[in-house]
Amino acid sequence: MEINDSFKKTGPVGASSTTAKASASKGAEKAEPAKTNSQSDNVKISAQAQAIGGSSTFDVKKVNEIKAAIASGTFQVNPEKVANGLIDTVKDLLSSRKG
Repeated sequence: MEINDSFKKTGPVGASSTTAKASASKGAEKAEPAKTNSQSDNVKISAQAQAIGGSSTFDVKKVNEIKAAIASGTFQVNPEKVANGLIDTVKDLLSSRKG
């Protein structure tokens, strides 16, 4: 086993911390990605995302009622509705994998 004595070679504490800060700032400058005009990105949106993305409207009053019910502890969860929703989601996911 070899013992590393690099702390003796770095010099005084103040000098090495200054060097480390300078190295860190240089590294940060190099970490920025190169900006070129020849690159292009492509985005593909799934059918499910398109289906839910189109409906950006919602009932603000209903949302506020639900928030108030949750805050007051009176919000009732319908477990049958939740279970049916989960089953429908799994069916949709499985059918999309087959196709």
